[in-house]
Amino acid sequence: MDVIRKNEVYTVSITGYSSEGLGVARVDGQVLFVHGGIAGEECDVLVMKVLKNTAFGKVVAVRRASPHRAEPACPYFGKCGGCAFWHMDYEEELSAKRQKVWDALERLGGQTPPELPILPSPSVLHYRNKVQYPVAPPHQIGFYRARSHQIIEVEHCLIQSQAAERVAAAVRNWMAEHQVNAYDEQTGKGWLRHLYVRTAQNGAALVCLVATGKNVPAEDALIGAVRTAWPDTAGIVLNVNARPGNSILGPDYRVLWGAAELEDTLCGHVFALSVPSFYQVNRDQAEQLYALAVEFANLKGGETALELYCGAGTITLALAEVAGRVIGAEIVPEAIENAKANAVHNGISNVEFFCGDAGEMAQTCAAEGLRPDVVVVDPPRKGLAPEVIDAVAAMDPARVVYISCDPATLGRDVKRFAASGYRLHRAAAVDMFPRTHHVETVVLLSKGEIDSKKVRVEFSLEDMDMSEFQDGATY
Repeated sequence: MDVIRKNEVYTVSITGYSSEGLGVARVDGQVLFVHGGIAGEECDVLVMKVLKNTAFGKVVAVRRASPHRAEPACPYFGKCGGCAFWHMDYEEELSAKRQKVWDALERLGGQTPPELPILPSPSVLHYRNKVQYPVAPPHQIGFYRARSHQIIEVEHCLIQSQAAERVAAAVRNWMAEHQVNAYDEQTGKGWLRHLYVRTAQNGAALVCLVATGKNVPAEDALIGAVRTAWPDTAGIVLNVNARPGNSILGPDYRVLWGAAELEDTLCGHVFALSVPSFYQVNRDQAEQLYALAVEFANLKGGETALELYCGAGTITLALAEVAGRVIGAEIVPEAIENAKANAVHNGISNVEFFCGDAGEMAQTCAAEGLRPDVVVVDPPRKGLAPEVIDAVAAMDPARVVYISCDPATLGRDVKRFAASGYRLHRAAAVDMFPRTHHVETVVLLSKGEIDSKKVRVEFSLEDMDMSEFQDGATY
């Protein structure tokens, strides 16, 4: 019989935070996750959902308040699932995120960081340079409610750009005026699935509509509405995704107006970014993160570096400023094309890019005898597969720099690297996503002393069998 019952109110003490930023309490030993709770508080909590071993609830009254409690500035807080920390000050948010990373490295990774600074964001408002709005019938554009696919229509989001808000409003009105149907996940019918807006530091925006068909209803009206809403629009692109499921982007693109790419400046380099190219959403924090990655790489000049999951080459080009040679691998063809063009545009010639699965690239490099001095990995949330870790370890780099957006998978992978002799030497958290529960982390893994000298095998990529990859090196 469950100790905690749905729709009951319990008085509890909040002892910490979950990985999703919820307060953690216990009722007779059973875990209760509390939306709106802050560590150290005593609260009355209404139970909303009961599972086998845990329950979820929300604060209905605060009996003993934390000095870090704040009035949420966002009117959608508690409904929209995007943010977790509007009810507390930024100091407490940073503390919660730092503890989240520390716990993952210590409990899951089995290693205690020598130190763990967390770098705060210069701004917690309107910092995001990219948004992907889900769309639902009849013409709702917003964000998902927490742990559901129900859309909360959001007109003014405090962490998104002004360009995104104005474009979303224009597209919403265009849909209503021209009776454009939103895609229905249940029936599979409807045209518009997602709205994507990416903005550059100079205010220019790239807009992409993800739809089920290539024919755009009232196309001229759409283009006019978007350009009127945001005159600095650089391009409007259609992406066709007719496949069922949760994948946002499909394989086919068509430029409706303007450019297919957006230019932005990061770490002193100019980058051309297409719709699917990975690019950190917080520009200021990305520069801090990449500076840390280069610092952890500890390049002196002349070394060989390998970057897996290189995206459009943002970190690759930063490494190339010091290294003798940098090789990047990425599975998204458009991102690799951007990376190659970005290297040329920035006058950097000591980089080579390959399009293909990063894991397969690592295994091929290891099998063919590549011995890079440094390997940098920036994988998606799921982290690295065991065979990728084995392949990286087989290349025997002096240093592995791991950039992660999920402390749990980072901790797991740190433990896997330890089995090959790589120990945690440095770690830092970067608050890339203020007000949300997400946090970025960069760690340095190495065997023995960081500055130990190793004998390296000289070889050429031309000696390797790279036929399985879509594109060969161009620089």
